[in-house]
Amino acid sequence: MRRRLGDRERTVALAVVLVLAAPGWASVSIAQDWPSWRGPAGDGMARGDAPVAWDENQDVKWKVDIPGHGQSSPVVWGNQIFVTTAIQIGPQPARSSSRGRRRSPHGDTGPQAAHRFVILSIDRTTGEVLWERTASEATPQEGFHPQYGSFASNSPVTDGEYVFAYFGSRGLYCYDLDGRLIWQRDLGQMRSFLQFGEGTPLVLRDDRLIVKADHEGDSFIAAFDKATGEELWRTARDEATSWSPPLVVEHEGHTQVIVAATGKVRSYDYDTGAVIWEVSGLGRNQIPAPVHQDDLVFVMSGFIAPNLMAIRLGGQGDLTGSDAVVWTNKQANSYTPSPVLFDGQLYVLTDRGVLTNFDATTGHVHYRERLPGPSNFKASPIGVNGRLYLASEEGRVFVVKMGSEFALLATNTLEDQMFIATPAIVGGEVFLRSQVALYCISPSS
Repeated sequence: MRRRLGDRERTVALAVVLVLAAPGWASVSIAQDWPSWRGPAGDGMARGDAPVAWDENQDVKWKVDIPGHGQSSPVVWGNQIFVTTAIQIGPQPARSSSRGRRRSPHGDTGPQAAHRFVILSIDRTTGEVLWERTASEATPQEGFHPQYGSFASNSPVTDGEYVFAYFGSRGLYCYDLDGRLIWQRDLGQMRSFLQFGEGTPLVLRDDRLIVKADHEGDSFIAAFDKATGEELWRTARDEATSWSPPLVVEHEGHTQVIVAATGKVRSYDYDTGAVIWEVSGLGRNQIPAPVHQDDLVFVMSGFIAPNLMAIRLGGQGDLTGSDAVVWTNKQANSYTPSPVLFDGQLYVLTDRGVLTNFDATTGHVHYRERLPGPSNFKASPIGVNGRLYLASEEGRVFVVKMGSEFALLATNTLEDQMFIATPAIVGGEVFLRSQVALYCISPSS
């Protein structure tokens, strides 16, 4: 049920058309689009501006309840917001004796109920649901992390012609923006480490969709034709479960797909899927997305054997221990949130609320500060107009000044909410998905 807050007239700004030359995007977008999990360039940086301060009674343009349960982040194109969710449709089966059954200290190992795996299109102006499509009805073969997981944790992606929803073991789906199913593919069953669940964002570049599936089975990375679903190439990966998305970069006229994981960081040829280079050194349960600046790519792990590596592009083969690894950091790394890289500075947020600003070229620490607590994070930071927006599990969004000196500008609280999904900031508005609802934060007219 949608709840409209306030009755303010909105001024619609003229869209400024720009061509996104950043790696990972070659299609034409507009300044009011947020086509993927981490924004137009997949780097956590938004364009334009956003409100600095708000609360339940100020600048909440609308709030819409989202049925079911999903931790995926919203994406935006034009006047449409796309979110995915999983809606239980059957009773939860009774648990049998645990004798002989592997039990996880974290993941849900019990029998699962049947679910509908759903993509929603929501009107950006009003919060009304424009259409709802059930991609699949199925009973999942395993569970997810009970606090941070869901059966709909893979964020969708769109190019303004198609929108792609990925439900892991439940399939990959392509719709047009009117909700017509264009194609679908079954990519097989996945088995996640300790049943923590599935949740790797899709990556879209030019005419192809890139899917990474690292799990406790036959891991792989593959590229599909976005219009037809035809598999263009697939490369097997000797990797256990990881959740970070691929990063598409162009270096010296050659396009490559960089994938961080527990065993090795690998670069694949964009056209063929062949391995170009690899580096060992990250720890278990790798989650943060790679980012890059000029000829450096940054990869990070924050669980067992945490490590942050700055790797120089241009090499081939096994680069472990070589001078291609420019600098490393093993303290205050993120386990879950992905970093933001802008203007030569790398911002790393830990799950427990410590924010570090690195000089991206040298690894020098400009500051390392703890946010007011308790503050815990699974959502990734988003930057816009000189500010970082950090959405916490406690329902607070901290706004921090970007730059080499730390300054907390605002703390915004939405009561009784929990933010796991990463915010979308587009066209001067902030879209926040909590455990139960989607908010549009927009400055008062």
